[in-house]
Amino acid sequence: MTYLFKRARSLDPVTSHAAADQVSFANQHFDKIVDCLQRFGARGKDGIAELTGLDGNQVARRLPEMARLGMVELTGHTTKSKSGRAEREWRFVPVQLELI
Repeated sequence: MTYLFKRARSLDPVTSHAAADQVSFANQHFDKIVDCLQRFGARGKDGIAELTGLDGNQVARRLPEMARLGMVELTGHTTKSKSGRAEREWRFVPVQLELI
């Protein structure tokens, strides 16, 4: 699914595009974030980062991508970041499978 998101800008050098084509970590990040939100409930970026071992920037980059795929969504609430500031809270969106 991560192939849907561009990892290099159009004006970036060819080496950046080559590196972007080799990205495989994003799917691993998706899995860790989904597992965290399923197990522990809604969290902010910093809360997710703390529980998954990911860097806050890694989480911040994945959440909007995951939201576009319908995997997570904003709760409409805020929570405290590790610096004490308000940050948006995210939750897992369960996939409804059709009954056949």
